[in-house]
Amino acid sequence: MRLTARQLNRATLARQLLLRREPLTVADAVRRLVALQAQEAPSPYVALWNRLTDFDAKELDVAFADREVVKATLLRITLHAVHAEDYPYFHTAMRRTVRAARLGDSRFTSSGLSIADADALLPHLAEFVASPRTSAEIEGFLKDRYGEPKRGAWWALRTFAPLHHAPTGGPWSFGARSSFLDAGTATSGPESEDESVQRLVLRYLRAFGPASVPDMAQFTLLKRSVLRLAVQALGDEVEELEGPGGVTLFDVPGAPLPAEDTAAPPRLLPMWDSVLLAYSDRSRIIPPEYRPIVIRRNGDVLPTLLVDGFVAGVWRPVEGGIEATAFHRLDEEAWQGLATEAEGLAAFLADRGTTVYRRYAHWWTKQLPSAEVRLLP
Repeated sequence: MRLTARQLNRATLARQLLLRREPLTVADAVRRLVALQAQEAPSPYVALWNRLTDFDAKELDVAFADREVVKATLLRITLHAVHAEDYPYFHTAMRRTVRAARLGDSRFTSSGLSIADADALLPHLAEFVASPRTSAEIEGFLKDRYGEPKRGAWWALRTFAPLHHAPTGGPWSFGARSSFLDAGTATSGPESEDESVQRLVLRYLRAFGPASVPDMAQFTLLKRSVLRLAVQALGDEVEELEGPGGVTLFDVPGAPLPAEDTAAPPRLLPMWDSVLLAYSDRSRIIPPEYRPIVIRRNGDVLPTLLVDGFVAGVWRPVEGGIEATAFHRLDEEAWQGLATEAEGLAAFLADRGTTVYRRYAHWWTKQLPSAEVRLLP
């Protein structure tokens, strides 16, 4: 059986809790979703609001505070919120890639430190961040150790060292100034990189499958050769399927594959929602003509409208509600569904007393293509 593009779309929506909201705890939801992109502090909250029944933002506050859900640099060398039990495996799987990207960069080499120096620093850094420390405090620690500033060293270490971002307060748990805390994996983390990559592949397929090796590489930035070996090592734990155009896909046996005509309700996804970034073939969710509008050249990924399971426009909070920009004409039923979602989202955001994504408003001044703009609800 060859899967159609719409079947793949519905599979993603089902596994990402976007066909219907479900009554899960925050921790269980994050585990199921694998990783919530978290460069912008509100995004994990908005992502879960879209996916959970009666989502209470305070539950995520508590999960971050208790370190049941942790924020760290992981997949694609960007900040993600993941379940604490997944973090050691994800970090071990990504460590070689992230470490090479940072220690080979001129920003690190200009510090005058060697790779051996960076490795030798790790246990001392872990001891220093046994309690939360700011970047300024850590740079001071490095200056005291070497007698001069070593900002390039901290730029590299903050990315590949086993560190969590410590909550700093504010409406979304994390403010503009980051604070760091030892992840505590030096003695308790998994020993095998291969085992960790295999676990990451399985977790990815459960949350985003069926998917190709290039899709896995896009989600993680791991080399395709590494991922192919992981798939081979998993044996019967994965199955091979055929996608559109005969592309080879992999999946977890028995995972949901809804029919392509399954109804998909409208949603207002946050910036950098993982479904927009989890595939090499972004057309699974984003029509190709909309990709450069939604995913900007500098890496910004705008908050999007999902209609019938596909990106149909973008949204932003404004005075009076949610401004929705549709890239093509929508029927009144779609607009009514978006208005209902917008009413709930506006109330959710207002409860936190904040306007999210304000610093990205400049994209809306650059003539986003639109068929219609409405203030919702």
